[in-house]
Amino acid sequence: MSQLINDQLCETRNNLVEEIKLLSDIQFNTKPDANSWSIAQVCHHLILTDASFVRLIAWALKQEDSKQVERKNIQLVADRTKKIPAPEFVVPAEDFFTVQQIIELLEESRKKFTTFLDTIEDPSLLAEKSFKHPFLGDLPLDQWVELVSIHEQRHIEQIKEIKAFIKVEH
Repeated sequence: MSQLINDQLCETRNNLVEEIKLLSDIQFNTKPDANSWSIAQVCHHLILTDASFVRLIAWALKQEDSKQVERKNIQLVADRTKKIPAPEFVVPAEDFFTVQQIIELLEESRKKFTTFLDTIEDPSLLAEKSFKHPFLGDLPLDQWVELVSIHEQRHIEQIKEIKAFIKVEH
């Protein structure tokens, strides 16, 4: 894995933890409204996303018929004015999570993701193989890796919005 990607993954995750670490467990689990996620659920969604990206990249790397596709503007995912429904397998649980519990799960999921990337014997295959993204269409696997940080930044902005809504003191 490139140092740049590793640094981005690390920096984004650190920014996320900074946003949540001082919240009370009640604030963390408070939903702005019945149709929205709590900050805890946003974080749980990111944990599920890390794991699903590992599975899909591992699967796509093994596919003989996976083809090289055109690179896309993946920054579109950062646009919070566009609602993107989460696929069923990354919809968070309704459980009550503690901040500490989620921070540990975030650390664990990111470690598994970066460890997985480090085990890819031929990283050049990431640019040569693709997998269909539910919003962006066919996407080269290396862009799936880049998408992790961009997706997380989108949700950090969402967390800031939720904090403002539930009136968290900064």
